[in-house]
Amino acid sequence: MSRAARSKSKAQPSVVMEAEVARQIRQHCRTSMKAEVCGVLIGSISDERTLIEACIAGVNAAQGGAHVTFTQDAWEHIYKIKDKEYPDEKIVGWYHSHPGFGVFLSEHDLFIQENFFSSPQQVAWVFDPHTDEEGCFGWIGGAIEKLSGLRFGYSQNIKVTAAETSEYDEDADENSETVPKPRSKSQDPAWIIWTSRILGYLSAMILGGVLAFFFLRHQMERQFEEQMQQGLNELRRLEFQLRYENDPRFREELQRQGLLPPGPGAQTPGAKPSTPATGQPNGPQATTPETKKTLTTNPR
Repeated sequence: MSRAARSKSKAQPSVVMEAEVARQIRQHCRTSMKAEVCGVLIGSISDERTLIEACIAGVNAAQGGAHVTFTQDAWEHIYKIKDKEYPDEKIVGWYHSHPGFGVFLSEHDLFIQENFFSSPQQVAWVFDPHTDEEGCFGWIGGAIEKLSGLRFGYSQNIKVTAAETSEYDEDADENSETVPKPRSKSQDPAWIIWTSRILGYLSAMILGGVLAFFFLRHQMERQFEEQMQQGLNELRRLEFQLRYENDPRFREELQRQGLLPPGPGAQTPGAKPSTPATGQPNGPQATTPETKKTLTTNPR
């Protein structure tokens, strides 16, 4: 469609997005926190109203840190899903993520909108997964502007569980109230969020380093004490061995205390001295005349 045809419509188009579609878009965008992802919006267009009822992820799209491009493979995947699951619906726009740098349309995004989604009621949805900020852009008087009359609602043909519905209690209600601006969980700039995260990581690393230092220090002190005790025990053993080998009185003392068995010929502590046989004098045998006679008459 030409720019002249688009310029005829100066009123802001009314856009209604199913809450389940918004959840799916946010979930897809959060799968990549560094590179952009994209997809198309499926729904219907009537008069000045654009109804977004489903979305198809741009699988195999050319992703980059600050841009995304629909490749031929991505378009083939999109039309395959659309013809199979949404044969009666139309492509009413596209969505993509801006991880960490806010909600706007870059020059590359404007090129995609002007050449692939040029219908007056086709829109571009942008979501920042770092801050959960989101916005919708469309054609107003031949120019692409950010839309404010965005509505969220629930359709009868989409089943949403209670858990999924509670996620959007603050985004929209069943009456599809008009919200001038999508809810954002955080209004802080991206650089503040990143700075806080980096500081948090650094604090965790420093704390971990301090704990590791004290743990290793305790282990080293324990090993040092064990080694010192082993060294002292070894010194005591050597001292005992030297005294035992070189000091007889030390050995006698140990024998008296019963710590060592008696040596060869040593008197057992507490034992009585042996007595000679009965009738035998103590000491060397006395020489008598009879013995002298015996010795004389019986020479050796």
